[in-house]
Amino acid sequence: MALFGLLTWQEAVRGRLLALDGPVRSAIAGPSVRPAGAASPVAQFLADLGNAPVAVPVLTTAMVYTMWRLRRTGVSRWWLPALAYGLAMAAVPGLVSLLKPLIGRAGPGSLTLSPGYPGLYPSGHGATAAVAYGGAALLLAHLSLRTAARRLLGAAAVLLNVAVGISLVRCGYHWPLDVVGSWLLCGALLAGAALAVSCWSGNRG
Repeated sequence: MALFGLLTWQEAVRGRLLALDGPVRSAIAGPSVRPAGAASPVAQFLADLGNAPVAVPVLTTAMVYTMWRLRRTGVSRWWLPALAYGLAMAAVPGLVSLLKPLIGRAGPGSLTLSPGYPGLYPSGHGATAAVAYGGAALLLAHLSLRTAARRLLGAAAVLLNVAVGISLVRCGYHWPLDVVGSWLLCGALLAGAALAVSCWSGNRG
């Protein structure tokens, strides 16, 4: 949260940290300025994985499956992990909608925001993907999987979110720091959900 606060402050005051956006964006998308969404079909597909109609059903499926498995094995608070990560997902739209108009970040390259659009920081697609895919991996890890399986789930969630974030920049939808900000915010949300599950699961009273 401290890093997220620092980055958000830099975004708000248009601080020196934003100077990193240009070179990093050029490294990802190339020196040419392309219209938003004019990248390769693969990059567009990966960017679209941050859409709520795509990402949220993945988390919902993991929630339902985890509740079914935990209840079947006799866990008393079988609903708790799903509730915690579901609340984390529910918090994303509100937090993103609150921050975007406060920061008012303009679009990169040739991306022109529609009149009245609040801005691009933090990335809503990046945040949705982070909580949905990260939350799904953490939920499945509650099912007493082997260590190798948990590591594989974690690695897959990280790689998928990195691919989504890079694609959002490559397609011209966001600056790199828009995506990094969403990762920092949602990392805190997921950590809070994991802590709540750990504390409440250990309290059987």
